[in-house]
Amino acid sequence: MAFVDWLSAWPGAAWLQGSATAYIFVNAAHILAVGLILGAVLPLDLRLAGGLRSVPLTVAGPLLSRIGATGVALALLTGLWLFTVNAATYLDNAAFLYKLGLLGLALANVAWQHLSPALRRAYAGQAVSPGVKLRALLSVFLWLAVLVAGRWIGFL
Repeated sequence: MAFVDWLSAWPGAAWLQGSATAYIFVNAAHILAVGLILGAVLPLDLRLAGGLRSVPLTVAGPLLSRIGATGVALALLTGLWLFTVNAATYLDNAAFLYKLGLLGLALANVAWQHLSPALRRAYAGQAVSPGVKLRALLSVFLWLAVLVAGRWIGFL
């Protein structure tokens, strides 16, 4: 718990604890990051799963992947920052713990998908393999589950 206490006392946490305006802006940045993730990942995954066939994957795939990655980086940064405001309370919140577990699974799925040579072939214009389609559908489920768990935090 000493590390948790240290996190809650670092200057960034103290700033958010003492300034409602700062907290609002960091929270808004976190919401923007979630929007970037879902706004990029959902259409990309739907395209990979076989929908939105009129969208060329050779163009949309790399672009949406970069937008999603930007959202993930911003969400991790702002999420960690928000966590430090009241770390001990979050660690006692079941929804927060579910969110972390689901986030870990979602990020592992992203790594699995993006390390797949089959995804690179799909981005190059070849057929989308069944494995890529399955991981895309799993991604939709996981990212939406992370979103729901995140919203659930405030209700426990």
